[in-house]
Amino acid sequence: MSEDSRYEAVRSRDARFDGALFTAVVTTGIYCRPSCPATTPRRENVRFFPTSAAAQGAGFRACRRCRPDAVPGSAAWNARADAVGRAMRMIGDGVVDREGVAGLAARLGYSTRQVQRQLTAELGAGPVALARAQRAHTARILLQTTTLQAAEIAFAAGFSSVRQFNDTLREIYAATPTELRAARPGRHARFGPIGRTGRGGAAGVPLRLAYRGPYDATQVFDYLARRALTGLEEVVGAPGARTYRRTLRLPHAAGVVEVDERAGEGWLECRLRLTELRDLTTATERIRRLFDLDADPYAVAERLGADAALAPLVAVRPGLRSPGAADPRELAVRAVLGQQVSVAAGRTLGNALVAAYGEPLAEPDGGLTRLFPAAQDLADASLAEIGMPESRRTTLRTLAAALADGAVRLDAGADRDQAEKELLTLRGIGPWTAGYIRMRALGDPDVLLEGDVAIRAGARRAGAFLEDSEDWRPWRSYAMHHFWNAPAAQNTTRGTS
Repeated sequence: MSEDSRYEAVRSRDARFDGALFTAVVTTGIYCRPSCPATTPRRENVRFFPTSAAAQGAGFRACRRCRPDAVPGSAAWNARADAVGRAMRMIGDGVVDREGVAGLAARLGYSTRQVQRQLTAELGAGPVALARAQRAHTARILLQTTTLQAAEIAFAAGFSSVRQFNDTLREIYAATPTELRAARPGRHARFGPIGRTGRGGAAGVPLRLAYRGPYDATQVFDYLARRALTGLEEVVGAPGARTYRRTLRLPHAAGVVEVDERAGEGWLECRLRLTELRDLTTATERIRRLFDLDADPYAVAERLGADAALAPLVAVRPGLRSPGAADPRELAVRAVLGQQVSVAAGRTLGNALVAAYGEPLAEPDGGLTRLFPAAQDLADASLAEIGMPESRRTTLRTLAAALADGAVRLDAGADRDQAEKELLTLRGIGPWTAGYIRMRALGDPDVLLEGDVAIRAGARRAGAFLEDSEDWRPWRSYAMHHFWNAPAAQNTTRGTS
């Protein structure tokens, strides 16, 4: 985008660009999302930044009216597979908070200086500043949605000291923690409050998970409901008002998440119950990936809608999403269970696996009783309880061992090409399984499973030709979901895990 087109986005309050760019006003010292309802500033007073961290680093503080730190993430990090894209996904997953910049650099295979230079050159902020902006956002959520003490929030958000916490909030929000808590947004605000007042501590943190553009919640909830595993996940309520619930295995402890199907204006309501509040950032990011909340439906519709065969499908489902995974390792195991079987059969196998090897929750939460089995626990398991051929059990154990010892990496910043190559070296894992894992576990928006029977059937019914798929890049994963949802194309064969 040119400077003029960016300003035009601000003048028109175009929400499509929320999270893709940030606008700052030199006369007020405040930065906003493009759709901020405030009076449009004069062009000569506006500066543009690619990230909120860059705006903060330039001395601007967040607008209290539009809350630019609460926008959806940039869809660029989903599409990009380079070092910067991988770094942004890992920072979002909390790697810098847990392992520092050195840990981030080691995962990327670069020196800390190279990582600092690349991120600063492209995003206007280094990894420390990007992680700091994320910590500040987490702290504000906890201040405004829980009754935790400020000192508890400081460490839960990832700050190393209360003093650092106080200084950062004053710099970014021009307010103390007490003032931020007292300024909890009310119902009159255009974007609404982050969430209701929490019940305190680990009892629950209510969130509003932002997304851009239309969102086909029915498609996503249908997709997850068909695959929900007993004890691990459940979808409760009537269609249109359902709640998806599941357990989470997080870096520090277990958690439970609930997401409501009934969407607000640009957000889904979510509630997180965490044993360790330090897991809040990671849990939030993983749920965002599961529900594909950082996608750019406008870009997807523009590219796929240009295909005559796909255009009618895009028109019917303009907010279609490509669901990701709350736990990449779990998804990989479930992909192997779902090889060459129906949705129902894959679910039956998954239920048996969770019942036999899932780790019981310390305290059941409704129908949620277990965590998905850890990779290291499956690597040496007999898997005799799972009704499938011994060759498939061997593949499952081989995959679990590779995940446990790091031979295959599926973390947030994994190199997608390398991960797919590593998966294909494992006996029993072919192109369909590796591609499916790449699409969901690694969030790749440009996967096409050409051998998938349901995809080919859906394409035929739509009158589309997979040979034309080069024109659908980089959104071929979304094209597949359109085919899976095409009229009369039933998800009864592969592609079902």
